[in-house]
Amino acid sequence: MGRTPPGQTRERVFRFVQEQISAGQPPTVREVQEAFGFRAVQTAREHLEALVTEGRLDKQPGKSRGYRLPGPAVDPPRWVPILGQVPAGGFELAVEHLDGYLPVQASLFDDEELFGLRVQGESMLNAGILPDDVVVVRRQPTANDGDIVVALVGEEATVKRLRRRGNLIELHPDNPDYDVLFPDPEEVQLLGRVVEVRRYLRRR
Repeated sequence: MGRTPPGQTRERVFRFVQEQISAGQPPTVREVQEAFGFRAVQTAREHLEALVTEGRLDKQPGKSRGYRLPGPAVDPPRWVPILGQVPAGGFELAVEHLDGYLPVQASLFDDEELFGLRVQGESMLNAGILPDDVVVVRRQPTANDGDIVVALVGEEATVKRLRRRGNLIELHPDNPDYDVLFPDPEEVQLLGRVVEVRRYLRRR
């Protein structure tokens, strides 16, 4: 990249980091280096540390994605991975791939294992879960009757409300236009319980 005044480059670095944090994935030092074509990773680190010194960024020690925007003295967020998509309709192939990170309030969930899934379909509309929302899921193998869960049958996953009828499992939509699913209990695996829903007005 051509030479520009250090202040201008630093401003561009700050805007890049700000955009990445807002998208849910704070960049690593090496990702900043690659984004700006710096020859040495140390150059990226110097810009980031200068932004921390100026008070424009905060840094959590010991974390590769530890840069965040300064704010009130509250618990630092946990960054939860968003893993692929899950349909809110019938069963579809469950594809797990990293699709960014989502900040959640650490004090609300302690050390529980969480992950995010981006929702497809409209079967959970009346539960307030819309297409392209991200559900935050607590990973757990069991759930109570009436919980909204992510269920896996074979290699297919869906988000539904769990209903138990003796030894039988029913997966109920919250939309009368969709049918109740009656999977074989021997083939059902609960990936977790939905604990939070995130919505972004600007769709991808």
